Amino acid sequence: MVSLPHPYVLHAAVSAPCLCCRKGKDQFDNLEKHTQWGIDVLEKYIKFVKERTEIELSYAKQLRNLSKKYQPKKNSKEEEEYRYTSTRAFLATLNEMNDYAGQHEVISENMTSLITGELTRYVQELKQERKSHFHDGRKAQQHIETCWKQLEASKRRFERDCKEADRAQQYFEKMDADINVTKADVEKARQQAQLRHQMAEDSKAEYSSTLQKFNSEQHEHYYTHIPNIFQKIQEMEERRIVRIGESMKTFAEVDRQVIPIIGKCLDEITKAAEAVDHKNDSQMVIEAFKSGFEPPGDIDFEDFTQPMKRTVSESSLSNSRGDGKSEPKFGSKSKGKLWPFIKKNKSPKQQKEPLSHRFNEFMTSKPKIHCFRSLKRGLSLKLGAGPEDFSNLPPEQRRKKLQQKVDELNRDIQKEMDQRDALTKMKDVYIKNPQMGDATSVDHRLAELGQNIEKLRLEVQKFEGWLAEVEGQLPARTEQSRRQSGVYEAQNPSGVNSCAQDRESPDGSYTEEQSQETEMKVPATDFDDEFDDEEPLPTIGTCKALYTFEGQNEGTISVAEGEMLYVIEEDKGDGWTRIRRNEDEEGYVPTSYVEVYLDKNAKGAMTYI
Repeated sequence: MVSLPHPYVLHAAVSAPCLCCRKGKDQFDNLEKHTQWGIDVLEKYIKFVKERTEIELSYAKQLRNLSKKYQPKKNSKEEEEYRYTSTRAFLATLNEMNDYAGQHEVISENMTSLITGELTRYVQELKQERKSHFHDGRKAQQHIETCWKQLEASKRRFERDCKEADRAQQYFEKMDADINVTKADVEKARQQAQLRHQMAEDSKAEYSSTLQKFNSEQHEHYYTHIPNIFQKIQEMEERRIVRIGESMKTFAEVDRQVIPIIGKCLDEITKAAEAVDHKNDSQMVIEAFKSGFEPPGDIDFEDFTQPMKRTVSESSLSNSRGDGKSEPKFGSKSKGKLWPFIKKNKSPKQQKEPLSHRFNEFMTSKPKIHCFRSLKRGLSLKLGAGPEDFSNLPPEQRRKKLQQKVDELNRDIQKEMDQRDALTKMKDVYIKNPQMGDATSVDHRLAELGQNIEKLRLEVQKFEGWLAEVEGQLPARTEQSRRQSGVYEAQNPSGVNSCAQDRESPDGSYTEEQSQETEMKVPATDFDDEFDDEEPLPTIGTCKALYTFEGQNEGTISVAEGEMLYVIEEDKGDGWTRIRRNEDEEGYVPTSYVEVYLDKNAKGAMTYI
């Protein structure tokens, strides 16, 4: 800061005090402008830091929203996908980004408290101090100007009295030299001259006293008061400069303090990325989707030169280890199940065979489940109504689902038992201290918990029975494979393929529950093909698509919003309606997606939306 130079004060001439006062006033004006500029700079820096904190908060909020957006939803399919190391690494990245955002919030909070808040209070104090210093300066300036005016007035009065005394003396001398003037007039002129001389002497003495006083005040003003005021202003300005420098240092330190924590967040992300194990993920996929089926055996040679019935060798879905004999097949099909809306291609030989021959062949084969029942069950499973025992799944997948269900039921039992124990303790407390509550009030709840526990235990027994049944069907596995799956199972390879053929769907999943009676495989006869040529169902009304539906599953059909279609089968309570677009396109759509208008003349028809 540039203060008022002392040479300026030393060179202030007493003979020109007005010039000194003017220069002093100019210095105050300059210093006032400079200190105001300093306060403006400080306020500008406060505004800068405040905007930085807002940016940090906004950035932290965006990071948190980004992390939350990609977090897996609870009890959803996405949550199951996060068991792989790659997805767990991604989840760790999301969590670390959340912590990373927290550090930016810390930056914002620290800058607000340590810089913005402190500097805002300091600016208010600085303004008050600056106002006080310049008020003292203005007051000292006014005082010296008042003293100067008094000196000027005393000087003019002394000058006037001197002139009056000189004129009175000249008049007395003139009267004394004139012989025509009376002695009384001369005496009067002499007395007037003496009076004027006395007044001049008094004015001289007053002027001298005022001058000495002014010189003293002026010396005190320029050598004491003004330098002290300027020194205070200078110290104030230097404190402001130091304070803004310290704030800038704090600005950097706030960022530097969170760098180690941010570094840890980045290290954790790197650590999670390095933990990604492609071999482990591949093994988890194998464990998740392996079916438990044995690979198919070799296909036997078919000799067409001999007049004999065509046969095929045993497949992966037949049991060749029971009696060592090959089971005859009734055709070249690998699936003995009729699936909805799948047209089977017929060979010329099949078309020439009479229907009666194929019907007799189908009926004598003693299928374990009627074709129509199989069709209905397969369609219902495709539309999402799976059996309770998960028999629509391959053996390995079924075993895992049943094990999960048993574990879930055991957890529910433990929760119910914990509640029962807590209520039992509460009842004991009520019995010992009746004033705390009525012991009989918890009896009803205890009875409910006992019933719930009994029901859950029955459920556990039911699922454990199914689980034991599945484990008896799975083929023997090596110790390594059992360790990979986490469950040691009994070795019983004989029952793997007992019911696989009828339960396999076109996409490889099971669709039939295992029958409790003695069963045998349904032969894939040509009689099945006749159901593809049955007459199409008659229309029982029309419907209008309220929403667009993408029929991606087998048995469903895609519709566009506003499209008009024909209804061929109404909702049977499962939430699906069967519709037809034309002779070749028909399928199921959710009932809530269409507005149905049934023909009142149709059998069993009713109008509903």
